[in-house]
Amino acid sequence: MPLSRTAYVNLLRSQTGYHEGRDKNGNWNNIQRFSPETLGLEWSQGQAWCSTFTSWGADELGGRDVIPITASCAAGVDWWQDRDRWTDYPVLGGLFYMGSRGQDHVGVVYAYDADSIYTVEGNTNTTGAYQGDGVYQRVRPRRGPSSPYGYGVPAFTEGTISADPKLGGTPSASVAAPTPPQVSVSLAHLVAAARRDPGLRQGGTTYPAEVNVVEVALAREGLLQDAYAHDGSFGSLTVAAYAGWQRRQGYSGSDADGIPGKTSLTALGKAHAFTVID
Repeated sequence: MPLSRTAYVNLLRSQTGYHEGRDKNGNWNNIQRFSPETLGLEWSQGQAWCSTFTSWGADELGGRDVIPITASCAAGVDWWQDRDRWTDYPVLGGLFYMGSRGQDHVGVVYAYDADSIYTVEGNTNTTGAYQGDGVYQRVRPRRGPSSPYGYGVPAFTEGTISADPKLGGTPSASVAAPTPPQVSVSLAHLVAAARRDPGLRQGGTTYPAEVNVVEVALAREGLLQDAYAHDGSFGSLTVAAYAGWQRRQGYSGSDADGIPGKTSLTALGKAHAFTVID
């Protein structure tokens, strides 16, 4: 079936902040939603899942003929090269592969400029590791150390936009990046998380994707250390950081208790591009 670049990239970006599970000792364990939700890759549960993530997006949108459905980065590289849909240049919406032969990690490019690619990736972390804990948006260099081995060229319905001279030669496609979905968080969910998560074991979560949006915003405000801004847990440190935000908004005493309220959360969303529902 045809696959829209905009729909594919936006679907993957909408998962930003999602985290895999933890084992009984609190360690990340590669258990996630994408393996059981991708026909034919159910067996990959518990394994590295960056390629499963890109496959999931295509499967969800009926694009199994456009994106390789595989849990293996190496198999993905072979899939593109066998079809003569491979390039050394960034491709908007294209899959990029890391490692000496592209075997280590994969993600999707949602924009690029002369020096960098802007990506959405599964099974990475804040440092861009090949084995991480969730879905992140990152910036990686186009050239030199830590740059991709190469890129797959999907046959999107919108056509191909690439820096490759043979494929159109658009040097900078940042302005052509698909518009990301509107990020929204539920006030009720965040209040529930702020009341429940501090009592759970370290890293315990209630609504991790929505909490992660608030964590990142608090980190950008300098109220929460970046190391604690991506676990999706509204734990004691996040409660304290949110209380700092409330005080910055003029609240004090019991009104600055670290439990989100509609007015303070809306103000944080206005500053960091998310909306508040209910």
